[in-house]
Amino acid sequence: MTNQIRIGIVGGGLAGITVAIALVKHPHVDVQVYESAPKFIERGAGIGLSPITLEALGDIIPSAVDFLKTHAGAVEIDAARLVVGSGPGAGTLISDLGVAAGVTLNRAPLLQALLSLLPGNMLHAAKRVRSLEQSDSGVTVAFEDGTDAHFDAVIGADGIFSSIRNFVVGEKPEKYAASPAGWWDCRHLVPFEKAKTALGDESFKVDRQYAWLGDGAAMLHGIVENGTMVQCIIAVIDKNLSTDRKRKVTRQVLQDALPASWYEGTVAKGMVELILDQEDPKGYAIWEHKFTPTYANNQVCIVGDAAHTTSPWQSAGAGMAIEDAFILGHLLGDISSVQEVNAAFRAFDALRRPRCQRVIDTGRKTGHLFCGQDEVAGLDARKLNESLGQTFAHVGSLNLESHKNDALKTMRAFLAS
Repeated sequence: MTNQIRIGIVGGGLAGITVAIALVKHPHVDVQVYESAPKFIERGAGIGLSPITLEALGDIIPSAVDFLKTHAGAVEIDAARLVVGSGPGAGTLISDLGVAAGVTLNRAPLLQALLSLLPGNMLHAAKRVRSLEQSDSGVTVAFEDGTDAHFDAVIGADGIFSSIRNFVVGEKPEKYAASPAGWWDCRHLVPFEKAKTALGDESFKVDRQYAWLGDGAAMLHGIVENGTMVQCIIAVIDKNLSTDRKRKVTRQVLQDALPASWYEGTVAKGMVELILDQEDPKGYAIWEHKFTPTYANNQVCIVGDAAHTTSPWQSAGAGMAIEDAFILGHLLGDISSVQEVNAAFRAFDALRRPRCQRVIDTGRKTGHLFCGQDEVAGLDARKLNESLGQTFAHVGSLNLESHKNDALKTMRAFLAS
């Protein structure tokens, strides 16, 4: 090709940067990434990457696990352990979820590691989008600093409250906006020995994530940063479905949020103390996209949280974004002209939207199970094991090679029609 396909990525978080890495290897694609913040940074809780996510990432980055361990402090972990955390059954093992659980790591070092794989001249910070206009000649993005840029296509990776999403879904975007999922959580990253002292030696004999399921709440902890730190999370039901993104967390707030049955177990007291042992504890609303009519609008598409924000109960949000990058990398790598971008984006929508919507829906059900809200399972370990096995089954059973081939086949059918 004499002319490259110019792609603008709006959003420099995990989704946008992973898509950029998947695309930059193709010489016929020119990629530029725009981030609204002054710097490319990530915040938020630690994440787990499942074996299937690592397979997708390994297609994008050679020797992905070694790369993550060396550059992002990833810890290879055993199967996640689920335990009853409250009430008379506290301490009862529910299940060890799967044979292996992949790796755990923190978002901030993960993003910095991924950024190191991209040339600096394609990364543009402090570029907040003011407007987007699509025409026969491409897509023009205007920024709040008075500049603009023109592309053959734009990929929106600008998070939960995405402006590119509003453009893609068309009329009445508020109808499809993110809304409270029904929980909020608070988090703290603490030194390994401190967590071990507070939570007990038993939880740290094997490197793994723990989830304590209970009445009205769940507590989770996982090892990150080369095994030196532990990410601690308390998530509780938000009966009021507050749209406040942040709230102040105090001992009284946690006392009001956690039923007394939690203190019949061994984990709650230690987790509460760990969460409160920080300068300014905050709680964060959990959001989700309950429905999205399309991920693509001609030469514009959305990925990651901009397309399919999900509650974190299945640890699948980052994984879905990496799968997005895997599929888009193959679709856009397989085309040879600007005119074929539309078919690539349509195929992306056709393959990814059903998969991601199912994750959102089963993630919500998983949250109900984790917090003892399921009327059938309650906090019965046997029933929880059975129900959770069903909700998690589809997440890790995807055949990536078939998924990729189906996407390419769908794109070629669109091109032939």
